[in-house]
Amino acid sequence: MIQLLEFEKPIAEMERELEKLRAKSDSQNIDLSSQITEMEEKLSLTRNEIYYNLSPWQRVQIARHVQRPYMLDYVSLAFTDFVELHGDRHIGDDKSMPGGFAMLGEQKVMVIGHQKGRDTKENLLRNFGSAHPEGYRKAIRLMRMAEKFNIPIVCLIDTPGAFPGIGAEERNIAEAIAYNLREMMLIKVPIIAVVLGEGGSGGALGIGVADRVLMMENAYYSVISPEGCAAILWKHRKHAPEAAEAMKIAAPDLKKLNLIDGVIPEPVGGAHHDHAAAALALRASVASQLQELLPLPADQLLQQRYAKFRQYGDWQGK
Repeated sequence: MIQLLEFEKPIAEMERELEKLRAKSDSQNIDLSSQITEMEEKLSLTRNEIYYNLSPWQRVQIARHVQRPYMLDYVSLAFTDFVELHGDRHIGDDKSMPGGFAMLGEQKVMVIGHQKGRDTKENLLRNFGSAHPEGYRKAIRLMRMAEKFNIPIVCLIDTPGAFPGIGAEERNIAEAIAYNLREMMLIKVPIIAVVLGEGGSGGALGIGVADRVLMMENAYYSVISPEGCAAILWKHRKHAPEAAEAMKIAAPDLKKLNLIDGVIPEPVGGAHHDHAAAALALRASVASQLQELLPLPADQLLQQRYAKFRQYGDWQGK
């Protein structure tokens, strides 16, 4: 059963009313077709009104939905023959940043990403999707391996941010992310990054330097969470909806600002309503981008990647 978000409750109420009408019509052999049709039309109108006019804060809530497909869900549904590789060759293996070889159709790829958990046990294993330094060091190791064998890279981003704990600071999380930013700019094979749900701060950008940056329709990508921004600017987290609106963190806004290259459509109501359909859309979008990037020579690929990030922040005042 899908867990409802607050703004979805009117839809759920109408669905219950519609079910009651159908049950009454069947059990009592009463012709309620006109009432059923009227309720179906009203339900369709309400769905469209809610889902096609989502606010940035509502998209943030969808991005964080516990039943939303995570990185390994997309790997199992959109890719085949996944072989996970482990370890950063320095400290250990970070379970919150799985990665390995896989097939996308007929194309071999290296797929790397953040993995969250659905229950307490899995969240402790995956550290709530917040990677340690060894996760980022493993990621760049796998990218270098992909470069060696001329295999394109797909990064699946879904994290509230890198882990800010004492251990992570002792092992230099800032250096690990900064190193990735520099090295990813120099990797001579195509890189595609997709923000699946949460794209939080440097934790997201640590595997986000790519030739094409895509976002799922209800994902968000931001230097800080709406709650964090609200706490700084309004001195209270209750202003998170206003912060989400002001920061322009939703996929449609970021596409308009030319900060991402494409928005991947989700099933109505969000990817958690239909994992398979969301995965098919992701696979089609990534495959399409790879078709454009694979023929490019390495020097042209690197020039375009540099130019893409160099233009971020350009501002022409009046």
